[in-house]
Order: sequence, then structure tokens, then C-alpha cells
Amino acid sequence: MSHHPAAIIESTDIGTGTRIWAFVHILPGARIGADCNICDHVFIENDVVVGDRVTIKSGVQLWDGITLGDDVFVGPNATFTNDPFPRSRHYQERVARTLVKAGASIGANATILPGVTIGERAMVGAATVVTRDVPPDTIVLGNPARIAGYVGAKPSVSAPPRAVPASPGAAPTSVRGVTLHRLPHAEDLRGQISFGEAERHIPFPIRRHFVVYGVPGENIRGEHAHRQLHQFLICVAGSVHAVADDGETREEFLLDDPTVGLHLPPMIWGVQYKYSPGAVLLVLASDYYDPADYIRNYDEFLELTAGGR
Repeated sequence: MSHHPAAIIESTDIGTGTRIWAFVHILPGARIGADCNICDHVFIENDVVVGDRVTIKSGVQLWDGITLGDDVFVGPNATFTNDPFPRSRHYQERVARTLVKAGASIGANATILPGVTIGERAMVGAATVVTRDVPPDTIVLGNPARIAGYVGAKPSVSAPPRAVPASPGAAPTSVRGVTLHRLPHAEDLRGQISFGEAERHIPFPIRRHFVVYGVPGENIRGEHAHRQLHQFLICVAGSVHAVADDGETREEFLLDDPTVGLHLPPMIWGVQYKYSPGAVLLVLASDYYDPADYIRNYDEFLELTAGGR
């Protein structure tokens, strides 16, 4: 550990290679990992754990109950809190626990309310106010924070939409095994109709369907993979953003046309979010519901896909 002579360091639990700059104050109970960079005017209270290779920029205070995982970045003047109803000279019996998981980044002037968890590799934008848990790999912005995208996924709003076949058929995507399909479509004076037949337009036999609707726009669905199940997603009203991830490549799709379907084969991590008002997502499945078929932990999914490769 190296430190500036103007720093006040009362903790003895600080890892090798950590650099501590001027006017930092670290209380005795704090635990700081190795190879961290703690910049000027940072205050770290007692019941705080900081992992390895963490960067904490100037003007940050880490209060009791806060844990930062390995490789976390905290931008200048980001504000953490640990009391949901603070009153002068009224002290909590137990502080709320706030966890920032490995690889997450918090932008300058962001505010993190007490008791939330920020998932692995998540990105919290500058001046964002985090009031609820942030899922792994998400990009959140605004007050209160809303999911604006996924780390590593090409944002649909800024990139040309992936080409969908003009006539019924399937097109590959950058994600292993995931295909976009154009379904048959007919139109006359009575209106429009789109349809699909199992094992012809839908690339598997259908044993189940479910409909997702009434989802508040800031909420997300999915966040899991299946071991054996195939799914086919059709947004029959409104629009939905869908993310598909094979463990190496992640791509985002805008589903806003009932003649377009997205095929998610087994061992693909899927997320659906940014539901428009009134959006209705129809999901066709190749088998009956089986909770044992779900993989709900992303790190487990990565281990399984790496093993499969």
C-alpha cells in the first residue's frame, strides 16, 4: 500500500498495491482489497468492504453497510446512502446493506439509495438515481433509474434494424442458433392476418404458449436460459426489445411487427424489456413448463456454455 501523507488511514486491513491519495479518511473497521485506487477527498466508514482493483474517484463517501465487489468503478461525487428515513440525531439500530457487484460502474454524481444491489458489470449513468436493484449487464439512466440498454448489445435505437426476410423464411443473427423469421401475411379490405404452422414456419413442435402483457415499461422479463426448451417470440401488439446472448455474443432486437418472430433455441440467455404501453408478447414453447429446465443465474449459464464449447 502507498498513501499520501495528508491521508488519515486508521484501518490496517488494506491490500497490497492499493494507492490512497490526499485527504482520504479510512476508519478502523474498513476492509480494502488489493490494487485499488482511492482518490482525493474520499471517506470510508467502518462497516465497509471494498474488493480488489476498485477505483473510487474524488468526493465519494462509503457509509456503513456498503460493499463494493472486485473491479468496481465509482465516479466522482457519486453518493451512497444507508438510511431510508434520516433524521438528525436519530440513529438506526441496523443499517441497510448496499451491494455493488463485480465489474459494475457508477457514473459521476449518481445517487444510490440504501439497500439496493447493483448487478455484475452493470453501468449506472452520470446523475442517475438508483431506487431499486439493477440487473446484471444493464445500462440504467435517469431519475428514477430506468433500463436504457444492455452492455455489449447493439442498441436497436442507434443501429440499423437487422434485416428480416421480405417473404416467409428465416435469417441468421450474430447469436449462435438465434434466427429472425418472417411469417406469412395476407391483407384485403377486411383487414390483415398473419399465421404460422408448427415445424414449417415455427421451427419446432408447439406444446405450450403464454402471453406477456400489462408490463410496466421500466420492468424486464426473461433473464434466464433454458437447457432444452425452444421458444418463439412474436410481439402481436406494440413493441418489445429482446436481448439474446449465447455466452460470447449479445444482440438486441426490436420486435414491433406481428409478422416477425424471434427463435431462441436452448442455451440462449434471453431478456425482454422496454415494453411499449399496451404491448403484448406471444411466446410459443416446444415443451410443457418444467422449472428444472431453467437456468436463472447468469454466471452458471456462462460456465455451462463454456463447457459446451
